[in-house]
Amino acid sequence: MAARRRVAVVGTGTMGSQAAWRLAARGADVVAYDRFAPGHDRSAAGGETRVFRSVQTHDGRYVPLVRHADALWKQLQAETGRELRRLTGALVMGPADDPEMRTVMDGIAEHGLEHEVIDTEAMAKRFPQFRVDDGDLVVLDSHAGFVRPELTVQTAARRAEELGARIRRYTPVREVAPVAGGGVEIRTDTDTERFDAAVVTPGPWVGDLLPDLPWEVSVHRAISAWFLPHEDHPADAERPAFIRCGETPFYGIPSPDGLTVKLGLPQAHHKPVDDPNRLNRTVAPEELDAFTTAVRRHLPGLNPDPVRLSVFMEGYTSSTRPLVGPLPGCDDIVLLAGFSGQGFKVSPAMGDIAADLALQGRTSQPIDFITTNGRTAA
Repeated sequence: MAARRRVAVVGTGTMGSQAAWRLAARGADVVAYDRFAPGHDRSAAGGETRVFRSVQTHDGRYVPLVRHADALWKQLQAETGRELRRLTGALVMGPADDPEMRTVMDGIAEHGLEHEVIDTEAMAKRFPQFRVDDGDLVVLDSHAGFVRPELTVQTAARRAEELGARIRRYTPVREVAPVAGGGVEIRTDTDTERFDAAVVTPGPWVGDLLPDLPWEVSVHRAISAWFLPHEDHPADAERPAFIRCGETPFYGIPSPDGLTVKLGLPQAHHKPVDDPNRLNRTVAPEELDAFTTAVRRHLPGLNPDPVRLSVFMEGYTSSTRPLVGPLPGCDDIVLLAGFSGQGFKVSPAMGDIAADLALQGRTSQPIDFITTNGRTAA
């Protein structure tokens, strides 16, 4: 019988925890490393909720990957008995001629996605918490809702451990080095260990760990803000997640406890982070202006003064397409980085793809548009 393939996972956050689960589920000997511990709030996997959606505003090529992720979300929930995702539906709103809304409708037509187009009169009756503009298109993505990032990361990591993976918490990796003749060495402050392959998911620390990476991943500081409604919603009211495209773009998710609404903004509002080890977590008053504008214009039922703020980090490529695949010159090192704020909904699929590449050197999933193979620009 052939020996089990030994695979290191560097980082156990959004992508790494899923990769560890999928690798362990497929019989690999997995050792995962994290500078903190699964579920920490020092990078991107925080804020209680993330949007899960089937329709895509940026690139319809993600739809098959979302479908693969959908099956794995169900599987992880079934294996662990935890509610990691709740399907409440998601409203996507914006001017009908906006490029992102056109992408939404093109993807719906191409992939036959379950949806509902809601006119202005129906919106006023069914979703009075939103104010839409003349000329807006409103689409209800039926197979959508939210996922719980911290719970998901910890649950996937714990499931990996139940399946035999080992997680070395509070153990920063200093170097991932290819070995002549094949394999990889993982070097920490205390030791060096050799593996057949490594899946590297460094999040905002990609530049620290891989300074010679031929593609730039810029790190930005993302703010989440929570708002209280002026009045309690009726118990039976629909409370979908939502995305606003157009002149005042934002996204939002009603909190699982039903009390607050969380809002987030796109990359244009995220300040660059020079050093991911020194994240500024203080939010200046002027950084709230875009939130206030969004609430006053489109969410009249919310108090425009937030009751809570949190700061996270996200890695962006110039194309906003992530880097998924082997490092140049070393097929034994699989990189997942630069998801540009679009990664959590597809994270189980990305973990499974990483397992494919680390164990087989190939994947049947449609990743041509995000692969590192033959890629020149980020």
